[in-house]
Amino acid sequence: MKKILTICLGLLLFLITYAQNSGSLTGTVTDKNLLNTLSGVSVELVGAGKGTMTDSSGKFRITGIAPKSYTLRFTSVGYNEVLLYNIVVTSGNEINLSVQMEAAVTRLEDVVIKSSRRTAVAASLETPLSVQRLTTEEIRSNPGGNFDISRVIQALPGVSGTAGSVGGFRNDIIIRGGAPNENVYYLDGIEIPVINHFATQGSAGGPTGILNVSFLEDVKLSSSSFDARFDNALSSVFQFRQRNGNPNAFQGNVRLSATELAGTFEGPLSKNTTFLASARRSYLQLLFKAIDLPIRPNYWDFQYKVTHKLDKKTTLTLIGVGAIDDFTFAAPKDATPEKLYVLDATAPIHQWNYTVGASLRRQIKNGFWNLALSRNMFDNEIEKFDDNDEGNEAKRRLGIFSQEIENKLRFDINKTIKGWKIAYGAMIQYVKSNNNNFKRLRKELTDQNGNVIQPELVVRYNSDIDFWRFGGFAQVSKRYLDDRLGISAGLRTDMNSFITDGMNPLPAVSPRISASYVLADKWTLNASVGSYAKIPTYTILSFRDNNGTLVNKDADYTRNIHYALGTEFLPNNTTRFTLEGFYKKYSNVAVSVRDGISLANLGGDFGVIGNEEVVTNGKGTTYGFELFAQQKLTKRFFGTFSYTWFISRFSGENGKEVASAWDNRHLLSFIWGYKFNKNWELGLKFRYQGGAPYTPFDQTASQLNYLTFGTGILDYNRLNTERLGSFHASDIRIDKKWNFRKITLDLFLDITNWYNAKSPAYPQYTFKRNADNTAFVTTDGQPIKQNGSNAIPFILANDDASVIPTIGFIIEF
Repeated sequence: MKKILTICLGLLLFLITYAQNSGSLTGTVTDKNLLNTLSGVSVELVGAGKGTMTDSSGKFRITGIAPKSYTLRFTSVGYNEVLLYNIVVTSGNEINLSVQMEAAVTRLEDVVIKSSRRTAVAASLETPLSVQRLTTEEIRSNPGGNFDISRVIQALPGVSGTAGSVGGFRNDIIIRGGAPNENVYYLDGIEIPVINHFATQGSAGGPTGILNVSFLEDVKLSSSSFDARFDNALSSVFQFRQRNGNPNAFQGNVRLSATELAGTFEGPLSKNTTFLASARRSYLQLLFKAIDLPIRPNYWDFQYKVTHKLDKKTTLTLIGVGAIDDFTFAAPKDATPEKLYVLDATAPIHQWNYTVGASLRRQIKNGFWNLALSRNMFDNEIEKFDDNDEGNEAKRRLGIFSQEIENKLRFDINKTIKGWKIAYGAMIQYVKSNNNNFKRLRKELTDQNGNVIQPELVVRYNSDIDFWRFGGFAQVSKRYLDDRLGISAGLRTDMNSFITDGMNPLPAVSPRISASYVLADKWTLNASVGSYAKIPTYTILSFRDNNGTLVNKDADYTRNIHYALGTEFLPNNTTRFTLEGFYKKYSNVAVSVRDGISLANLGGDFGVIGNEEVVTNGKGTTYGFELFAQQKLTKRFFGTFSYTWFISRFSGENGKEVASAWDNRHLLSFIWGYKFNKNWELGLKFRYQGGAPYTPFDQTASQLNYLTFGTGILDYNRLNTERLGSFHASDIRIDKKWNFRKITLDLFLDITNWYNAKSPAYPQYTFKRNADNTAFVTTDGQPIKQNGSNAIPFILANDDASVIPTIGFIIEF
C-alpha cells in the first residue's frame, strides 16, 4: 500500500512539475443545407483575443488556449452567425467540432430572423416547436446524470422516467404521457432500437444507458412535429449526433467511478480517416455484494465510429454499438423481508444486443443524398424457477428465449432550391423474430381433500417469423411573407408483409404540417398538427397460442394525432423561454385479451411486454402544457427550469379511458450550474413528479397464488385507482479539473438524492415471516400450504430512501 501511495504521489509531483496551461481545438465548418465545406469563415474565441479562418477545406485549428470554458463565434458573409457556448478547453484532449452554418434569411426592418444555432433555440423550419437540444458538456456535467443521456433528458419539459415501478431508478422515457415504446432513436442517421442495459423487451426502458457521452456532439429531442423521414414514432424522436475522431493526433480518456470503468480512444487512421472507440465495464455487482444487496447486475458495452472521406463530396461513416448484460442474484448475509422478496419475485436476465451500420453521404447539386445500411439484433433470455431451483423443469415458472433482428436500408435526397427545402426517400427492412416462450400463469392447486380449486394454466409456444417492412416519405418546407412565416408539410406511409392488411398503404398514411410565424423581434408563434403510426411490437406479432396459431396477424398500426401550439421568446442570444400546449388522441391501441387492459399501461418494469393475444381496439388521450426556461453559459452561470402539467388516459376492453400508469400530472425540474475560478464547478438539480397511479392487489387471488409467482396478483377491475406519493429528489455534483502537460485530471463527486428523500414505488405483496426470516408465519402453526390458505398476507411499503454518492475521476491524455 505504501508503494502505491509513493508511486501516486510521485506521478502527481511529476505532472505538476510539467504543468502546461495550454489546450487547442479543431474542426470543420459546412453549409447546413448543402453540406459543402465553407472556406474563409472567421472563428473567434470570444474574449480570448484568439481566432483563425477556415482553410479551403473548411478546416480550422486554434492552439495555445488557456484551459477554461469559452464561447466560440463563427461568422461568414451570407451566413447567420453561429455561437457555441460552454466549449471547455483542456490540455488533455483537443476538441474536434463539426459546425454547420445556415444561409442568412431576409432581415426585415423591424424583425430579425435569427439562426437556430445563434441563440439557445433548437427549433428548425421542419420542426418549429416541441424540440430541445443538449450539448455534450450539458450532458457530461448534469448532476445525478452519471454520464447517462437517458437519465439527463428527464430534466426536459414533458419528459419523465418511471417513478412508480422502481422508485425512479429506471430510464423509461415517458414523453407527454405516452408509453415508453413510442420513442425512436437515431445515431448519426442509423436507427438504434436498444439504448439501455437490461432493456424491457417490447418496451424500451432499463436502469442504465448504453451510449458513451464522450462520443456525442449534441442530442436533439423532438416531442411533436416529427420530420416525415422518421417511422414508428408516436411520442418522440431522439437524434444523437456523434463527433468525428480527432484528425491530428491519437488521444483519449479513462473514466473511473464507484460503479464503472470506461475508456475512450480516438485519432487518425490515415489522412482522410478518423476513428472513435470505447469500452465500458460495470462492477455494480461488487458494490452490491459489499452492501449485501441480493441483486448482481453486470454489464459491458462497446461503441465505435469510423469516418472516411472518399473525396471532396462523399463521406463514408461506420458505426457500432453493443452491450452484454447479466442480471443475477445471490443470497444476502442478512436476510430481510425486502431482500427475500426480491430473490423470489425477480427473474435473472441474460441479454446481448448490437447495432452496426454504414452510411454514405454525397453532395449533389443543391443538396445531398444519404444511403444507410444497418443491422441490429437483440437476444433475451429470462428464466425463473420455484425456490430458485434452477434447472428443475418441474419448478419452472418462466422461460423466455427470444431474438429480434432487423436489417435496414434507407435512402433519402435533400435539396434546397430557390428557398424551397425538399426531402424525400424510402426504406426497406427485413425482420426476423424468434420467440421460445413458457409462462405458468396459474399452478394447479388443491384443497385439503385433494379437490382441484384452481386448474393449471400455462402458455407455451415456439415462434419463428420473418417479414418485410417498407416505407416512403416526402417533406417540403418554405418561408413566406418576407421570411416571417415558415411552413413545412410532410407525408409518409408504411407497409409490411406480415399483418393481414399490411401491404395496404392507406392504414399507415401519416400527413403532418407545421407553421412558425415571427410576431416581433424575439417573439415567435408556432403550431403543428400531425398523424403518426407505429407497427405493433414484434413480441405481439410473433405470439402464438398453445395450438401454434399466430393469433395477432389482424393487429392494426397504433395511431395518434398530435396537436401542438406554442410561443418562443428569445430576449437575447443566450436565453430562451417557451410555452406550449399539446393534445394527443390515440386509436388502435393493443389491449390484452387475457387481462382486458391496455398494453400502453405496461413497460415500466423488467421483463417482456406483448407475449399474449391482443385486440387493437383501445383508445387513449393525453393533453397538457409545458413551460421551459434556459440560460446558456456565457460567463459563469447556466441553468434550466421546466414544468409540465398533463393528463394521460387509456382504455381497455370496456372502452372506458382511465388514468394510465404514466399519469403523474405534474413534472418539475430545475438545474443550476456555476463555474468558479481555478476550474471548480458546482451543479445542482431538483426534480419532482406527481404520484403515479397503480393497481391494488386482488387479495384472494394473491393469497392463493403467491407461492406460485412470488408476487401478488393485481385486481384489474380496479385498474390504476390508487396513487403513490409524489416523487422528489435533488442531486449535487462538484468537479475540479487540473490541467497538466497534455494531461487533464477531472475529479468529481456526484451525490444522487443528497437529502435522502423517500422514493415511492409500487407496494409488494408477500406473506409474513418469522423473526429470523427463515420461514413464513402461519395461522395454525403448521407448515405453509401451497394454496396459502394458512398464510398471513403482508404488504411491503417499498418506499425506502437511498443516498447514492459517486466519486470518480476522468483522465484525458
